Amino acid sequence: MSIKTDHVLDAKGLACPMPIVKTKKAMKEVMPGQVIEVQATDKGSLADIQAWAKSSGHQYLGSTEEGEVLKHYLRKSGDAEAKEDKNFPHTVQNEEIIQKLDAGEDVVILDVREPAEYTFGHIPGAVSIPLGELEDRMDEISKDKEIYVVCRTGSRSDLASKQMEEKGFKNIKNVVQGMVEWSGPLERINNNSNRRN
Repeated sequence: MSIKTDHVLDAKGLACPMPIVKTKKAMKEVMPGQVIEVQATDKGSLADIQAWAKSSGHQYLGSTEEGEVLKHYLRKSGDAEAKEDKNFPHTVQNEEIIQKLDAGEDVVILDVREPAEYTFGHIPGAVSIPLGELEDRMDEISKDKEIYVVCRTGSRSDLASKQMEEKGFKNIKNVVQGMVEWSGPLERINNNSNRRN
């Protein structure tokens, strides 16, 4: 059964945050009640689209996969359903995290990127919970500590920060520059440890 859509957005070949940026822009051209199909090759777009739809009030209908292409389906909500799409207000720059790490402060750094991104370089001690798993795994994070949420560019971490605030977390900050501009210490997970001698 083919899915009837009113608009198709081609975001293939684009990495985070571009599929979301293009979806936000395209959604302005869509009439309330209409369905848009967003085609993307970035695997992280699944969690990003779901979280953005939830925070903006648009209806996430589902996704299908055809080869390398993910097709996400969204229905534009009417004015009464839509939420104003605004950024999480509590943000910090990368330098503040570096200073806190250097001072040995007891903070939680939550990395919401995909596992592969985390494996190839993350802030030492960062907790890895991909955005798509965050809602089910929030109980793994202490509400009593300062929490700094990081992703590649500050886009997924913005969505994650909003989700956490809705669940009662108070001391959250979105790291807006993200890992793309990170100049502090990095850890990598060594996958060679499974090799037999």
